Formats: sequence, structure tokens, C-alpha cells
Amino acid sequence: MAVAPRRVGAENSATRALILDATEQLIREEGYASVSTRRVAARAGLKPSLVHYYFPTTDDLLLAMSRRGAEESDRMIDEALRSDDPLRALWRYLADPSRIAVALEFMALANHRKAVRVHMAGHCEAMREREVAIFRKALGERLAAAEGIAPEGLSVILAGIGRALVMEGGLGVTAGHDAARAFVEQWLDRLAPAVTQDGHDT
Repeated sequence: MAVAPRRVGAENSATRALILDATEQLIREEGYASVSTRRVAARAGLKPSLVHYYFPTTDDLLLAMSRRGAEESDRMIDEALRSDDPLRALWRYLADPSRIAVALEFMALANHRKAVRVHMAGHCEAMREREVAIFRKALGERLAAAEGIAPEGLSVILAGIGRALVMEGGLGVTAGHDAARAFVEQWLDRLAPAVTQDGHDT
């Protein structure tokens, strides 16, 4: 006997978006382990059965959250690429506490959910390629000539600094943070002068 296909609500449904918003709130406030159908339903003011209609399993819900986060990251990278000063726009993205806080929760989640891990790994590789494109656009050959490092390496370094600042900040540790940010800014100033609002280098 054939098994009936799972019912999944429309991708553009306002109710689906409400469920994802409620899930994100829970993750931000209490971590990914707090996510359950009942808790998400209560946060969204919906019946648990309606959450199941759109996301038959918790894995379905968490994977959808991971995909939505990836889409938001793609949007922010696109904005950086279109910026007059893409290098600093990318640094702001890499050190954005709001974005990284959720990303760290999903990195922890990925250790326990294979589908999320596979999706995140693929998206991270694609993001690294786009970040490298920004460095090449902004710096050309100056990066290797001045610092002896490839764009891929700079991407890892800046992302690592950004994550460290957010992780420690979440614990209430701030010692050395201002100095680290100042160092990155001075480093970027040396590699590529900042662009003023009138489009000229400083």
C-alpha cells in the first residue's frame, strides 16, 4: 500500500513565515535545544498541528531555518559586493553579533543533525568563494604583494576574529576586543584606504 506524501504548506505562506520567526526568537533567546513543535506553536500563537502541517518533523523546521539564514547571509554579501567600500562592508558582516550569534547555534546544532550539517557545509563553502571575490575586487594583487597571504586565507582570518569577538562578548568577556577591532581597521586601512561618502579615498 502506497504511503501518502507528507503535507507541507506553501513556501510563501504568512503562517510559515510566522513559524520561522518564532523559531528564530527561541533560538536567539534560549538556544537551538529549546526548539520543539509545542514551544514554537506557543510562541507563534498557533496550534501544534499547524506547525506540523508546515514542518512535519523538527528536523524539517531546523533545516528550513538554516536555509533562511543562508538566504539572509547571501543578501548581506550581495549588499557588500555592491557597496562603494566592499572590504569594510564585509568586515562589518563578519563581525555582526546578531548574525553570528544565530550562526553559532546552528554550528552547534550541525554536530547533531546531519541534514543541517550538510547544508551548512555547502553554504559555507559558497560563502567563502563570495568573500574571496570581494577581497579580489577590493585589493587585486595588493594582498599577496603586501601581506603574502591569499584571499582565501584573509577570509578565514577575518571570519575567525569576528566569531571570537562575538563568542567572548556573549560570555561578557571584552578584554582586548577594542584593540583587536582597531588592529583590523588599521590593517584594512593599510591594504585599501577607506572610501568616503563622496566616493573618494581617505
